[in-house]
Amino acid sequence: MTGAAHRAGTDGSVSSIPVFLYHAVMEDPPDWIAEFTVSPKQFGEHLDAVVDSGRTPVTISALADHLAGRAPLPSRPVLLTFDDGFADLPGATAEALAGRGLSATAYLTTGAIAPGGRSLLPPAPMMGLAQAARLEQYGMEVGSHTVTHAQLDTLAPRALAHELRASRSVLEDALGHRVRHLAYPHGYNSGRVRRMASAAGYETATAVRHALSSDRDELHRIARLIVRRGHTLADVEGWLAGSGARVAPYRDGPKTVGWRWYRRARAVVRGPMFAG
Repeated sequence: MTGAAHRAGTDGSVSSIPVFLYHAVMEDPPDWIAEFTVSPKQFGEHLDAVVDSGRTPVTISALADHLAGRAPLPSRPVLLTFDDGFADLPGATAEALAGRGLSATAYLTTGAIAPGGRSLLPPAPMMGLAQAARLEQYGMEVGSHTVTHAQLDTLAPRALAHELRASRSVLEDALGHRVRHLAYPHGYNSGRVRRMASAAGYETATAVRHALSSDRDELHRIARLIVRRGHTLADVEGWLAGSGARVAPYRDGPKTVGWRWYRRARAVVRGPMFAG
């Protein structure tokens, strides 16, 4: 289905759903996150393309309700998601979204934003946990991005359970309500990780996969399109048209499986590692 145009079925099904993954929006990012950073000008152009596409922005909860059969989606949905919790998010980035009437979902790494917290993320300007409620005031939904941003598919069960449960608890205390959704750091997951995410109470979990999602996608492995600084406006417009990427769900290929086993073996020697 790569390159196929978006279409809605007569039963209201949606054949392809772009779920964009952003990280930081800034002019001069630290080197380690620069590849996954767009400038404010680029970001504005992307958001204008979303508006011009005629697609309807929805949150991950709306997609969850649709995948679970509880509610329909608009015929041409699009999702905007943000990982980690960089300092621009509750400020200029949220304002750019709100100014265009666009909803979004933010996945926050609690160890990087909570007072006294620790994470594996290298140094960068980050938002504070107290600003999470401000995101909701701008119309964003807040989800968990774990505590430390470790490679979840390399962790022992106890460490994995801590990453899943402690991050959600911190966010729920800060927001005063249930947190329903998770994003796997750098998309790293496995069948065991997905099962434990579900058992921990997450209704959905997003991966990366650099693919379009669909109404057949997996609730705990929703595909996203990772936006890199080298992507052009034409790339964004293509994804909005439902082309330029394969459509999930699909099985992991041999390279993905082999890379996972290599990382697991390395983690046995070195311990938990940064997912990035």
